[in-house]
Amino acid sequence: MKEIIQQYLEKHGFEALCPKAVLFDMDGVLYNSMPNHAIAWQRSMEMFGIHMTEADAYATEGARGVDTIRMMVKKQQGRDIDEAEAQLMYDEKTRQFHALPETHIMPGIPELMAQINANGMTIGVVTGSGQRPLINRLMKDFGDYLDESHIVTAYDVKHGKPNPDPYLMGLQKAGNLKPWEAIVVENAPLGVKAGVAARIFTIAVNTGPLPDDVLKREGADLVISDMPTLSKGWHSLF
Repeated sequence: MKEIIQQYLEKHGFEALCPKAVLFDMDGVLYNSMPNHAIAWQRSMEMFGIHMTEADAYATEGARGVDTIRMMVKKQQGRDIDEAEAQLMYDEKTRQFHALPETHIMPGIPELMAQINANGMTIGVVTGSGQRPLINRLMKDFGDYLDESHIVTAYDVKHGKPNPDPYLMGLQKAGNLKPWEAIVVENAPLGVKAGVAARIFTIAVNTGPLPDDVLKREGADLVISDMPTLSKGWHSLF
């Protein structure tokens, strides 16, 4: 682990990694929600003449929903739509998602958050979603460890993942921290790319169907197989 941290420091020209906050992605990290999102994406986009596969859903995971829709419409229908039209389409995706059974908290997350909290570190969430019911659920499930002021949503930034903006906002909300003062926990290629672009030490936990190499190629400093493994090894890592 010391070698991995040293590689991170040399890559960015930092002197030390001194984490004061952990910034979690939400879907596929805190909740086992990606299968439901994939279903909702496919069903909703079909209503607008857009063919979206499960693979498309995982490939664009972490991006702002409206950005994904504008990209898919441009690609398949050859037209540019504004954010307002994309938002109407995203509202249907949201409706489809909430019509499905509630997703479960990812195994290992409660134990991991308890450890991070005991260490006196701030916990933040950086998500491409902006759905109020999901934010409410975050507070219901993790209110002992999470302050709502430390949540970054799609509506806090103009440019979503894979741009660094969401995680830069996460640093700001966590107390105007520097990149070397935080850890990112992600599961998706676009999210990993965003964390790395923000120059934050980025852990990729591969909770989805993609090969580890996909996450490594986006620059993840460390790739771990699942959340329980990360939770059990947290103290030895940091």
